[in-house]
Amino acid sequence: MSEIITAELVVSLTRSAAEETKVLLAKPENAGKALRIFVEQGGCSGMQYNMIFDEKRDGDSAAEQHGVTVLVDPFSATYLRGTVVDFSAALTGGGFKITNPNARQSCGCGKSFEA
Repeated sequence: MSEIITAELVVSLTRSAAEETKVLLAKPENAGKALRIFVEQGGCSGMQYNMIFDEKRDGDSAAEQHGVTVLVDPFSATYLRGTVVDFSAALTGGGFKITNPNARQSCGCGKSFEA
């Protein structure tokens, strides 16, 4: 991956989210990629969260946290500024959890929100 220029910290990863992300990034299909967090139209509340492994694109905000590079596109940054991503390994209710201070309302599944 080319040099990372940190424009701003848009989304924060907790240490547990970063550790789980590192495990997933270690898979051969994710070599050389970073964690992209973004929003798009959809879900039961109007907007939905997504996370993929991707390469940096022009205009992305990039920040390294706990050894993980996080990418956010300009459109998503508007909705995600101040968001925290956590991870829990609990059998019930475990997985990645997104806490977004910009969400006026979230659905029960936690994967979509209203801005």
